[in-house]
Amino acid sequence: MASKDSVSRTVLVALVLCVICSVIVSTAAVVLKDQQVANAANEKKANILAAAGIEVVNGDLDAAFAQVTPMLVDMSTGKYSDAADVNNYDDRKAAKDPALSVALTGDQDIASIRRQAKLRTVYLVQGDNGIEKLILPVHGYGLWSTLYGFIALEGDLNTVAGFGFYSHAETPGLGGEVDNPRWKAVWNGKQVYATGSSEPAIGLIKGKATADSKHDIDGLAGATLTSNGVSNLVRFWMGKDGFAPFIANLKAGEA
Repeated sequence: MASKDSVSRTVLVALVLCVICSVIVSTAAVVLKDQQVANAANEKKANILAAAGIEVVNGDLDAAFAQVTPMLVDMSTGKYSDAADVNNYDDRKAAKDPALSVALTGDQDIASIRRQAKLRTVYLVQGDNGIEKLILPVHGYGLWSTLYGFIALEGDLNTVAGFGFYSHAETPGLGGEVDNPRWKAVWNGKQVYATGSSEPAIGLIKGKATADSKHDIDGLAGATLTSNGVSNLVRFWMGKDGFAPFIANLKAGEA
């Protein structure tokens, strides 16, 4: 009679357990997929609203987001596009698809993103007098990861209304300080462009910015590479290879 503690019996039990666990995990993944997609969509909405400074009343995310209008922008023309369904368009997937994106040259790619989606989703909050807030997606490489976030502009399309990242893997306590509410609040009221210029002037400096500075943002202590990465990604997306042509068209009423 074979021992209950034999190697073959141990291997068999292990295999059976592996199969059972695999079935449970696979089933859970399928069953929970719709919920995961919904959670990701809600998280994105929450971050857009946070950047725009829109309050979510009584936890009603959809009611708050009803104030926001998503639009697609053709990055080659800086004008609105209806080439895809904005409600189903995935910017991050598009940036990885050679058919839906373009490769950036070394001189262009200061944000270290390699490829740029041909279409990008932007978000508008409009009022009786036109655009009140413009929320733009931004991303770029820091020290350890690609940081994904949003920058919101006031109706003048120059003054920062809010800024923040929703995904990154920077070092906690150092580069991870991009999540610190006090640091994010420093961005509010800063000017992206200097008067008469279409080149971004905003960026992080070493140390603390002076109270009268229009463009300087406090650097992240002990996180030089993350600080440089944040400056570069903001300057890329707000520059001529990013959203600057679109912003110029908006100002001219030609988007």
